[in-house]
Amino acid sequence: MAHFAVDHDGVTLRGEVVGAGPTLLALHGWPDTSALWREVTPRLVAAGYRVATPDLRGCGVSDKPRDVADYAMVHLVGDVVALIAALGGGPVTLVGHDWGASLAWVVAARRPELVERLVVLSVGHPRAFRGAGVAQAARSWYALLFAQEGLGERFLRHRDYDAMRHWLGHPRVEEVIAELERDGQMTTHLLWYRANLAPDAFVSDLPTLPPILAPTRGLWSSGDTALIEAQMVNSAPYCVHGFTYRRLEGLGHWMAIEDPARVAEEIVAGSPPSEVKH
Repeated sequence: MAHFAVDHDGVTLRGEVVGAGPTLLALHGWPDTSALWREVTPRLVAAGYRVATPDLRGCGVSDKPRDVADYAMVHLVGDVVALIAALGGGPVTLVGHDWGASLAWVVAARRPELVERLVVLSVGHPRAFRGAGVAQAARSWYALLFAQEGLGERFLRHRDYDAMRHWLGHPRVEEVIAELERDGQMTTHLLWYRANLAPDAFVSDLPTLPPILAPTRGLWSSGDTALIEAQMVNSAPYCVHGFTYRRLEGLGHWMAIEDPARVAEEIVAGSPPSEVKH
């Protein structure tokens, strides 16, 4: 295993890379760091991938800008482009969960030459997500709190992190709480919401993106309380070279932690025969 540091836009991103073979870049979401992939990575390496797991900006051991503008999607996409270049260039297999999935969709749309395969966990295409109507908007109620400076932090810390312990449902909640309270991450994580999911998101015009050219695999878990199935299923029309949908029964939002073997198997499935070991 090797540690790496990549500079982009005045921000240093840090992470780990392990294995040999085609590069797979895995992007975490909120409230995680690269630790999300801790138990998935060895399985992907065993399947023949070189796996890179960065802490994204504002998270973990990577730099943490304090301005909302620093988390605009254009900067986040630039981070991924810089990561891919530092890892030897594309195209790569790009995997993302939660906010990492949202980012992966945009990277695949804006920089198709860098993405050979796309695997998204939980979050569907931005237009499918925003077009999912009242049902998804109701599930995303917390984003209204997170969008307000100070209010999201108060909500998450209220009554000794009651919401995080009893609403969030994260399998490693105590580890997550400790991490968020380190180096101001309780705020810098929420800047992703403040920069990219405005309170009027579900009533404003849908985002416009080029079509997804990479073959895409979408994973959604039946126990996900934050995201409805339709916003993943309805991603298919935006993927011109194929979209494979997999519903994972009995798992919650953090499927990569709850069943890393199943998630690794789904990520590897559909890879070109020359790309992975059998």
